[in-house]
Amino acid sequence: MKKETLAIRNQTERTQYLEHSTPLFLTSSFVFEDAEDMRASFAEEKYRNIYSRFSNPNVSEFIEKMVLLENAEDGVGFATGMAAVYNTLVTFLHSGDHIVSASSVFGSTHTLFTKYLPNWNIETTYFNISEPETIESNIQSNTKILFVETPTNPGVEIIDLEFLGDLAKKHNLLLIVDNTFATPIIQNPIDFGAHLVIHSATKLIDGQGRALGGVTVGSKELIREIYLFSRNTGPSLAPFNAWIFSKSLETLSIRVEKHSENALKVAQFLECHPAVSCVKYPFLPSHPQYQIAKKQMKLGGNIIAFELNGGKDAGKKFIDSIKLFSISANLGDTRTIVTHPATSTHSKLNATELAEANLTEGLIRISVGLEHIDDIITELNTAFL
Repeated sequence: MKKETLAIRNQTERTQYLEHSTPLFLTSSFVFEDAEDMRASFAEEKYRNIYSRFSNPNVSEFIEKMVLLENAEDGVGFATGMAAVYNTLVTFLHSGDHIVSASSVFGSTHTLFTKYLPNWNIETTYFNISEPETIESNIQSNTKILFVETPTNPGVEIIDLEFLGDLAKKHNLLLIVDNTFATPIIQNPIDFGAHLVIHSATKLIDGQGRALGGVTVGSKELIREIYLFSRNTGPSLAPFNAWIFSKSLETLSIRVEKHSENALKVAQFLECHPAVSCVKYPFLPSHPQYQIAKKQMKLGGNIIAFELNGGKDAGKKFIDSIKLFSISANLGDTRTIVTHPATSTHSKLNATELAEANLTEGLIRISVGLEHIDDIITELNTAFL
């Protein structure tokens, strides 16, 4: 079946009430038939729900859909996208291990790499995502993980997943890809050699800015390790949030298609505007990694990064002139959102770190929504005056 059908028709088994839509299972725990049922369940001799920190029907339905959409074998749900990033990494790392990562990563991921993991003697070496030929020289004997976002947050840069898959295989590394910006509708990193794929479900998967959540998918063997770690550390995805995400997946394909259609038109408009000095959007031919994007992405997504003539001051003036759009640190919403990353999502990076991440102080990130394209363009034109 096609992805659109899988996202709609894959549901939890109906209860005795024969409901058409999956109900909410708002319960902390589940009962057992007798003492032997309890023993066998905890011994994992049978699969059943025991406690919602371990599993829950709503969470399982969401995970199963994401596994199907990403061509994976199994998955784990988390309370937030960063919980997914942290637990996925730490499951496989020990004191003395090493990570190789693109320098262009989400601000909280950068903080994890530079502030917290070093407390356990886990070091990270960054590479410039525009210079993939330098990656191999950063791999050490103790390197365990190769980590990337593609497209990146917030610079919308692209890296060749097939190249990374081959490199990870050559050096026996775990390739972990944050696929949040693309969603499984646009890109499937596992098809190119990724071992684990992470999503912040808070973004396009939800699509309306209602709930926090994350998910990691991959092989049964690797997911089993992440599940056991997270089951004991407790970053569980709430059943209500999972129910929202599962219902949202039913419309993900059609939403992403419209988001991408609007975003391409906005990117083309920005590229021709005299107030704009630079535009980054995967499906613009001017994007430095345009050919790679066309190879591994079905659509361009809804995120655009652009720089205004006048740098930081021009960017501040632009954001302060916004009336229709939302000024927020979130993205992937039905509503168009503008963000100034250097003073928000990436404000903890110093000037050197911003430069290494290819992030300027004047960069604006726009998450293009589902408003009518004429209204989006009109709002941009007004804000540029």
